Amino acid sequence: NGEQGKPFPLTETDRVDQAYRENGFNIYISDQISLNRSLPDIRHANCKQKLYAEKLPNTSIIIPFHNEGWSSLLRTVHSVLNRSPPQLIAEVILVDDFSDKG
Repeated sequence: NGEQGKPFPLTETDRVDQAYRENGFNIYISDQISLNRSLPDIRHANCKQKLYAEKLPNTSIIIPFHNEGWSSLLRTVHSVLNRSPPQLIAEVILVDDFSDKG
């Protein structure tokens, strides 16, 4: 196929392989995972026992990305917002580092 400018049909396997090459992970599966998923607490045991000052300054969270799959990027933003005390977040800034895919 491909004649007269018609698209060449890709098999499902071809699409999965292409998506994996472009993202470095299976974007199809990533798109199926909830944006609001639960995660285990993987901190070191000593970190779990650490006590922090009650009054901490707020902060800006900067997330740079380049040609990132949207589902993984959105899941990152959801994780930041869901797992950070709201009073500590001044802003969340997404910085597109010259992505070239639409």
